[in-house]
Amino acid sequence: MSEVDKPIEFRGDSLDQLRSFPDDAKQTAGYELSRVQQGKMPVHYRPMPDVGRGVIEIKVRETSGAYRVFYVASQGDAVYVLHCFQKKSQQTDKRDIELGKQRYRELF
Repeated sequence: MSEVDKPIEFRGDSLDQLRSFPDDAKQTAGYELSRVQQGKMPVHYRPMPDVGRGVIEIKVRETSGAYRVFYVASQGDAVYVLHCFQKKSQQTDKRDIELGKQRYRELF
């Protein structure tokens, strides 16, 4: 980590959830988060304005399944990981969106 890297803060159980990902998905998510720490955008992502201003969803697709990481790095002096989960259907589950919103509101 260089001096310009932002620290990562995991909210709620997001770190435990990330640690529960299969190894391939965990490695990809870690790589993407390290890019974010360096001020870069993840390779596979989409904005999630429904969750909160500046929230980004990292999209991880591996042989083990589809995984998502909600984070915000545009506010404050850290990368705030709001929620990590396995995506089980085409559309993001409402509970995952709501949990991300709740953790966003608690921060800002």
